[in-house]
Amino acid sequence: VQLVESGGATVQPGGSLRLSCAASGFTFDGWVLGWVRQAPGKEREGISYITGREGVVRYADSVKGRFTVSADKRKSTVYLEMNNLKFEDTAVYYCAAAGEVPELVDPPYLDSAWYDYWGQGTLVTVSS
Repeated sequence: VQLVESGGATVQPGGSLRLSCAASGFTFDGWVLGWVRQAPGKEREGISYITGREGVVRYADSVKGRFTVSADKRKSTVYLEMNNLKFEDTAVYYCAAAGEVPELVDPPYLDSAWYDYWGQGTLVTVSS
């Protein structure tokens, strides 16, 4: 399993970015793909995920309404569209993957500890 993020950059507050995560070594069905970020001096924060089979998505409150996660199975790529960026969105953004457990009623996929495989991260800096 390999995950490679790209798209990080420096943007002004209110700006937009789209991050990509190219996955290899597995197919999306049966997996959950998450986005986790780590701001300087802070713990990792799971911000979004998408399930590979049914495309169920969920967001942390900190990004809800501003970020959108999507997946292109044919390209084996997951995207994170980020709009209305704020200073507090500055962080290294990681793509992560783990097996999906469909029988879970309230799956903990926003918990960064769930994930087994990680990309190297891409830096997003929001600065004026």
